[in-house]
Order: sequence, then structure tokens, then C-alpha cells
Amino acid sequence: MLRFGPPVGPIVVMAMPLFEEANRTRAFAVTLLRALADLSMAGMLPDLPGTNESMVETSAVTLDIWQTAFAAAAHSANRHGPVHAASIRGGALLDRTAKVKSRWHFAPVAGEGLIRDLFRARHIAQGGDVPVPSDDDGETIELAGNLVSATLVAELRHASPVTASPVRTVRLVDDPMPSDRAVEGAPLWRRAEPDNDTVLAAVLAADLAAWVRRCEG
Repeated sequence: MLRFGPPVGPIVVMAMPLFEEANRTRAFAVTLLRALADLSMAGMLPDLPGTNESMVETSAVTLDIWQTAFAAAAHSANRHGPVHAASIRGGALLDRTAKVKSRWHFAPVAGEGLIRDLFRARHIAQGGDVPVPSDDDGETIELAGNLVSATLVAELRHASPVTASPVRTVRLVDDPMPSDRAVEGAPLWRRAEPDNDTVLAAVLAADLAAWVRRCEG
């Protein structure tokens, strides 16, 4: 994991987007957490199983494994202060079982929409129909360069972000979905290559810090 900010006090545990979107936005997430640290708030970016430096193969991962790992990361962070979850895009599907004081979601997406986008990209790349499996038939599927299990695909299709309070949702101004705030910026997760946006990161860090302090009372 990466750890930022003061050693004690409220800490934000970040859940990255899923699959290739994580590669495109990791530098941005790190910039956001560094901006949060500049506001005297701690942040943590764990490598969940099957992601980044993890030794676990992505094909061995299920949604339950991801959610359990994120909950464990949040629990370990609790030794240093109150824990708040933050996420980008599909990361909002991972904080469901974590014991946190609040959730902050940036551009959250339901699992069905995420899977639909991935299969649409695969359809374009392969030039043919690519059916979405509805259950676990034991097969492994290649999505955006990742080998994933049909179990994970089926689980994601029925997953959705937590909406029960306290949760704050921030979206880009071009996103028509409901939100508590809309901000200017480009969807970095749709870029062909990894990119960053220091201005957007600073705006989001300020919003996240204010939200955590409000929840802390």
C-alpha cells in the first residue's frame, strides 16, 4: 500500500477503479491523496488481491475477495484514527462491507454498466459478438487485457454502490447521474493512456477533506 499524511487522525482508504481503468487513473489517485495530505489528512491506497503489486492472479479474484480485502485494509487503518472510504468509478463497489464512518464516491458506476462497457470494448477489438456470461461456468474471460473468472463477471453484473447515508457522491459536470456535486474535468478512465489532472485532484481533495471533517463533527 501507499500511505500519505499525518500518522494519526482521520484516514481515508481509497478504492481504485477496476481493471484497465485502474492503470489509467493510478497516478491521479496518488495525486489526489497527496493533495489530501497537504490538507493535513491521512490517506491510504492499498493494493487489493489481483491488482498492481499483488501476487494474486486476477483470474483467481472474486468480488467477495475484493470486498473482504478492502474491509481488512480499513480495519488495519483504524488503529491510527477514524476511517473513511473513498473510491473512484468501480471502486465504489468494493467498500460495501467495510466498517467506515462515511463513504465518498467519485463518478461511481454500477457493476452492470462497468461490465457492459468492458464487453463493448472487447466487441470493438474483436469485431464480433461477445456474450456476457450470466453464471459461473468455470471459464476464464479476457477483458481489457485481464483474465477474469466468469464468477467475478456475474457478481459485478449485480453489484451496486452503497447509497445509505453517510455517503457523498461527486461527478463530472457531463455526467447526468445524480450527485451531491458536479465538478469540471475530463474522465481520465476513458483515456487511451494513463494520465493525470492536478487541478481536478486538488478540487476533489478539498471536497473530500471537507466531507470527512463534517462527518467527524
